[in-house]
Amino acid sequence: MDCFHYPLDTETLLRKKRRLRRELLAQNPHALHKKIAILGGSTTNEVADQLGLFLLQYGIEAEFYQSEYGQYWQDAMFGSPELDAFHPDIIYIHTTWRNLTDLPTTADSAADIDAMLDAQYTHFETMWQALAQKFGCPVIQNNFDRPNYRLMGNRDIWDIHGRSNFISRLNQRFYAYAASHENFYINDIDYLSADYGLTAWGDAFFWHMYKYALCLDAIPSLANSVANIVKSIYGRNKKALVLDLDNTLWGGVVGDDGVDGLAIGPEVPEGQVYAEFQSYCKALKSIGVILAVDSKNEEANALAGLNHPDGVLRPDDFVCIKANWEPKDRNLLAMASELSLGADSFVFADDNPAERAIVAAQVPGAAVPAMDGAENYIKTLDHGGYFEVTALSKEDLKKTELYHQNAERAKAQAAFADYGEYLDSLQMTATIQGFSPLYIQRIAQLTNKSNQFNLTTLRCSEEDIRTMAEDADHLCLCGKLVDKFGDNGIVTVVAGQQQGSALHMRLWLMSCRVLKRGMEDAMMDTLMRHAAARGIEKVVGYYYPTVKNAMVREFYAQFGFAKTQESEQGTTWELNVADYVPRNPHMKIEEA
Repeated sequence: MDCFHYPLDTETLLRKKRRLRRELLAQNPHALHKKIAILGGSTTNEVADQLGLFLLQYGIEAEFYQSEYGQYWQDAMFGSPELDAFHPDIIYIHTTWRNLTDLPTTADSAADIDAMLDAQYTHFETMWQALAQKFGCPVIQNNFDRPNYRLMGNRDIWDIHGRSNFISRLNQRFYAYAASHENFYINDIDYLSADYGLTAWGDAFFWHMYKYALCLDAIPSLANSVANIVKSIYGRNKKALVLDLDNTLWGGVVGDDGVDGLAIGPEVPEGQVYAEFQSYCKALKSIGVILAVDSKNEEANALAGLNHPDGVLRPDDFVCIKANWEPKDRNLLAMASELSLGADSFVFADDNPAERAIVAAQVPGAAVPAMDGAENYIKTLDHGGYFEVTALSKEDLKKTELYHQNAERAKAQAAFADYGEYLDSLQMTATIQGFSPLYIQRIAQLTNKSNQFNLTTLRCSEEDIRTMAEDADHLCLCGKLVDKFGDNGIVTVVAGQQQGSALHMRLWLMSCRVLKRGMEDAMMDTLMRHAAARGIEKVVGYYYPTVKNAMVREFYAQFGFAKTQESEQGTTWELNVADYVPRNPHMKIEEA
């Protein structure tokens, strides 16, 4: 739906929200259900309505609890029967500068202002700690926007008596807390209000008439920002940016104008625009976004353009380059298959509206923003929030390298007639261990990202993983795979809960980039060995179907498990530990 892409169609979002909700529910029959508590310092009804729409767009159906007007602190500190019974999955604290109980004046001394700052910060920190202790779920906290007036003019931002200065200092305290606490996220309304226009954002009419802390038309932008954090936490980010070339990465048509005729680089204003866009794409790569090319071009021309001396991106920056005369939607689907990614993992960026329309119609789930005007390309992608970062692992930082290594593995496979010989040639070593603190972040990230090879699709926070690791009744393992082409990092996670003499598998997932490499055999061998050592007699496995995980429907059958129960909700499998026959995983297995 175009109304959710930048620039947001706020009129449609606000006036037709019920119809949009019905349509989104129909499009997402298997939406992920999450409970979100909104603790507000102002009226939050429209915030909840809009946040619900944006989350549905990402396949997350939200159920909301809203505090009474202005009761955010009381609910957090003293609770309420309704909030306690709600058991939120995420808490969003919607406060603004209007909720600051004290602001400095020119009569206050520096010491008084520092004490005032400490008191305001402690008010919030005490609340965050209480929520963490009681609910143990992610907390999203607004930083502070600024009043749309400055008592001292420009001096207000640097003078210690200035309100702008005070709010800026308080925000910095919030950021320091976020940097040192997992499961705590800042929703940057300081930026949102500036981007929207501070005068319009803080229109006092909406405060005095309705107790909304921002103007009604800005609420969709606020909701979009919060939704981006939530969908990132639950692994609903896009993973790849697929780029057209002509008039997208450079000005001109390389096949007609030649490399020398392309507009890119410092010589002309148009070229500077495209060079800046390429720099932005390269920066996305540095935070784990994979880049690919889908262009109607001769491959030689495409590569020549990507090697332009004034260009920023080079062929090696892309995990896949499809420069041919095939329809772009077919190229994109082929790319998804080759990279073992869902088509809904892609953002397709193309200046041609006809090409965008075809991809939007033929590749459901792919994001297709309107790339109109090269000077708007960065803002369009940035405001789309497709690649919101809530956690950044070592694997994310080397994502492009990992995909290039997979390409080398694919080339090596083509040289072998026997697949077993190919696996042996990879010289693989699996390191399998418990949930160590070093890998908690990556394990939680995998539970929220992996969809195809995921038997129970249990989504976990870092705190959930830490709780499992510390529980004596849980048997938890994660696996790292290294081969002659490189280190794949942590690629698989299993967790079972012991109940009597049976081990019930709550979690079993694996990254699709190591499919059919024998890692599942190595994990099952190790799991059964640990189960036997604990005196477990039977392992019970579960498969819960989703729209994406059909590939593991019969996973347990291949290991000799017997199907004991089947329904639309899922399948249960059982195997006596004594009856398990170890596999040949074609790799060396080490236990850390």
